Amino acid sequence: MPSSADKLLARREKLLGPALSLFYSRPLHIVRGEGVWLYDADGRRYLDMYNNVPHVGHCHPHVVEAIATQSRMLNTHTRYLHELVLDYAELLTSRLPDALDVAMFSCTGTEANELALRMARTVTGGTGVIVTDHSYHGNSQAISEISTDGNTVETRPPYVIAVPSPDRYRGRYRGADAAESYAAHVNDALETLGNRGIKPAALVLDTIMSSEGIVSVPSGYLSRVAERIRAAGGLFIADEVQPGFGRTGENFWGFQRDGVVPDIVTMGKPMGNGHPLAATVSRMEVVQAFAGQAHYFNTFGGNPVSAAAGLAVLDVIENERLQENALVVGRHLIAGLQRLAERHERIGEVRGTGLFLAVDVVEDRTSRKPATAAAAQIVDELRKHGVLTNTIGPRDNILKLRPPMVFSKENADMFVDILERLLDALPDAKRTTR
Repeated sequence: MPSSADKLLARREKLLGPALSLFYSRPLHIVRGEGVWLYDADGRRYLDMYNNVPHVGHCHPHVVEAIATQSRMLNTHTRYLHELVLDYAELLTSRLPDALDVAMFSCTGTEANELALRMARTVTGGTGVIVTDHSYHGNSQAISEISTDGNTVETRPPYVIAVPSPDRYRGRYRGADAAESYAAHVNDALETLGNRGIKPAALVLDTIMSSEGIVSVPSGYLSRVAERIRAAGGLFIADEVQPGFGRTGENFWGFQRDGVVPDIVTMGKPMGNGHPLAATVSRMEVVQAFAGQAHYFNTFGGNPVSAAAGLAVLDVIENERLQENALVVGRHLIAGLQRLAERHERIGEVRGTGLFLAVDVVEDRTSRKPATAAAAQIVDELRKHGVLTNTIGPRDNILKLRPPMVFSKENADMFVDILERLLDALPDAKRTTR
């Protein structure tokens, strides 16, 4: 007889169709969340190591109360004046470099990136876009075209050029000159666009290279590529949907690692802690140039309830010192994972900062060959042991660790202990004597 989960899955497939994917070979039925924990329909709890949408923790009481309070008072479209929306825009832009002083709100990171792309093309008069290999920026038509993890060179539009992601572990450049060597590929991309008669509009980068595998971006790379696109008449768009809001611990925004100021910054998922909220932030002169030629309106983007959620999230980040927590706990987690790497050949590299880390699972350290099957097995076994995560990267061999920002040292120790037992139990486990 089919279980309740089987019936729910069948109902979902009938009503929502086959295009929407689910995690795991046997999907979870999650009904409740609190802090770093998710609970299924049977009451079992899971340590959430993957979900960056509940940035300050699942169902954080301060955020929930802010949303409820404003919902009881007013929620409407954005064609009216409202103090809360302005208060949020003011506080949000205060966390960015002074030059980035105008916020335009939407509901999703896809929308934020689509608006950024519209702005860049309108202001520069160009259409060409440069991105990195295996990048992801959203799922609308225009943004899926620049998301290279879902298309190939053959299917890519001629105005989209992908350059190698600056991967110092598995990429072609690993020395002290890696930043300049990788940045030089932007020159090649600009030349290709020129040969096609296409003027560049923008360089779009996820500043932590999440889909690419959370690569160890060499210092100076971001500033070098920004300089090149600007010299060619384009704009530098920093996609902060993944690394923003203090997740890296070291900085509030991913682009700050290089001291570079983007022309446009986009953000989404974590902003409302689960409430749909996104933003495109730029300089006033860029927005004025865009507004002189185009029109922008988003019915729900930046509504009063969204603004209340966004303000509450920023309050929690500051009051609970979550950026500092990300740095401290992240270092603790890295240390634990590196201890495992000293014993297990399956761990090729541990990288990342704060609470955005990657464990590169390999066949062996000498070849660095991606161990896709082993990574998938680890993910499934972690789920069985009450820990949720997933894989990323071109070969899906990299464990992506991105828990809510309230993640603690005790949570980290729990994860490392479980992972160690799973690595020991792998049938072809390889151990080092170092």
